[in-house]
Amino acid sequence: MSPIITLTTDFGYDDAYVAAVKGAILNINPEASIVDVTHSIGPQDILQAAFVLNAAYRYFPKQTVHVAIVDPGVGSERRGIILKTPSAIFVAPDNGILSYVVDDLFPNVVAQSIGKSPMNQPITEVVFKKGLEAAAITDPRFWRHPVSPTFHARDIFAPVAAGLSLGISLYEFGEKINSLHVLPIAKPSLDPDGNLIGLVLHVDHFGNLITNIRSDNLGGKDVVIEVAGRRIQGISDYYAQKEGVMAVVGSSGYLEMSLRGGSACDFLGTMVGDEVRVISAA
Repeated sequence: MSPIITLTTDFGYDDAYVAAVKGAILNINPEASIVDVTHSIGPQDILQAAFVLNAAYRYFPKQTVHVAIVDPGVGSERRGIILKTPSAIFVAPDNGILSYVVDDLFPNVVAQSIGKSPMNQPITEVVFKKGLEAAAITDPRFWRHPVSPTFHARDIFAPVAAGLSLGISLYEFGEKINSLHVLPIAKPSLDPDGNLIGLVLHVDHFGNLITNIRSDNLGGKDVVIEVAGRRIQGISDYYAQKEGVMAVVGSSGYLEMSLRGGSACDFLGTMVGDEVRVISAA
């Protein structure tokens, strides 16, 4: 089977950026199969990219190389990294874009705060002891030259991903590291009345409001959900089950609000970060 490389970026499709990255990969490994996860991440929205990447990568064969580039700090001192997990290899800037991947693997890892991210969100250094291998991308032998300080995706990350797809060890690209940086991931909490409080995490292409409330946070389907001043009774099994706004546990395992035949986001006037309350019907 041809080696697989996936791409997740905020580059869009109006310019030559995506094609240039693919060309840089294929110039080194013409046999690589390149899969676009998405190039429609909001500009510089690192956490959106982190969420979408985490929702997609686990369905690929083991040893797939996942390139994730949303990089407000391109050209700065932020480092590029390779992260190898039991099921995948990631190539990315060390700016929190792998936050959900790390959180899923090590939800209780101890972290040390070290400063602010380029988007003025607190960023934390996570030190891992086992289960992960990582390297800083520091050896320019594998880079495309000259390196543009504004396009590391093409000149550094793409050649590194291509080399990894050819079986080169991650430690050939730079020194071993035992930490990387993550951004805070909002988790649901309980209010004084015992109601579950979450928030809208992501709005998908259909206008579905994906929350940070996982299916295992819910006590069952017999609940009332409050969002944008509306109350939704119960959790439906699928999107077409009833008319109007409904709640569904989507394919990613998170609670969603959906509107049959329309956009729940537009209908409710809701955006990422808005509160969602789950009230037990008991």
